[in-house]
Amino acid sequence: MHLNKRYPILAGLGITAVLTLSACGSDDAGSAATGGMGSMSSSTSETADAGQKGDVMFAQMMIPHHKQAVEMADQALQKDASPKVTELAEQIKAAQGPEIETMTTWLEEWKAPMTAEQGHGGHGGRGGMMDDGDMKDLSAASGPAFDKMWLTMMVEHHEGAVDMAQDVLKTTSNPEVKEMAQAIVDGQNKEIATMKALL
Repeated sequence: MHLNKRYPILAGLGITAVLTLSACGSDDAGSAATGGMGSMSSSTSETADAGQKGDVMFAQMMIPHHKQAVEMADQALQKDASPKVTELAEQIKAAQGPEIETMTTWLEEWKAPMTAEQGHGGHGGRGGMMDDGDMKDLSAASGPAFDKMWLTMMVEHHEGAVDMAQDVLKTTSNPEVKEMAQAIVDGQNKEIATMKALL
């Protein structure tokens, strides 16, 4: 009987310890919350640190990625692209604008720099980012040639965003990051299918 009564208390203490660890990222807080659990405490702390670093990197890389998508969407809207492309451009801008604002707020709250150490060049042609030449070519195009180039580039761009979102889903423990990353995976995969069908 005594054991049965102790289980809820122990469970409650476990939850308190987890919440304390989540709220306080310092190793001292972690050690205090877990008592003498030694290596398990440091291992949990290292995993949390790695997850937090992944969250920061995700926001730092996704913000410029989204900004470029919005820039491409603006080009489509300014050029009077085909109705289907215009509709997609409006959809992309409506989704990614607020996400940029949210991720910027996260970095401010986390007291993290707005850009990764390697800067915007960290994409290095990866992540579906377009280089300056690509953007100039897109700007110079018009009519059906523009639509085709825009769709082709945006598919690649979206695929890069989906890859980054799937990567952070493997490491994050932050529910807000999980929610946004999953929304990016779901929303952009749907748009990729639409764009491929148009191509």
